[in-house]
Amino acid sequence: MPHIDDHDDPQSHTQSHSQSHSQSDTQAAAVTPRIQDWHAHVYFDASSRDAAWDLRQVIEARLGDVVALGRFHEKPVGPHPQWSYQIAFDDGQFRRVFEWLVMHHGALDIFVHPNTGHALSDHRDRAVWIGRSYPLNLGIFG
Repeated sequence: MPHIDDHDDPQSHTQSHSQSHSQSDTQAAAVTPRIQDWHAHVYFDASSRDAAWDLRQVIEARLGDVVALGRFHEKPVGPHPQWSYQIAFDDGQFRRVFEWLVMHHGALDIFVHPNTGHALSDHRDRAVWIGRSYPLNLGIFG
């Protein structure tokens, strides 16, 4: 089961180092980090809280065998500017989970990022959004 990181503690993540654009594809492949697992963060606020909780219940029923659900945060946590909860899943389950979230997120917005051990790059450069995007508080990563 994938790791739940409810606190988004920047101290527990390794910072990314940049790569030169002049590197060959072979060199770039040699330094490309491996995706360990994925996190999806379902965003909500007071007006969408019930919809977020309902979606969480459906996720648990439909995907509970392949995801781990984090705490239901009714405040911004870590780099996330909205209330949220985390869905953690293994790389091998990406297609199943991502496709399901795309088709069932309703009016909720979801931030999805890989975990490679390079938290800043994972949240800034390697992330995708389902629905609207929001500026993250990336300063917590140093």
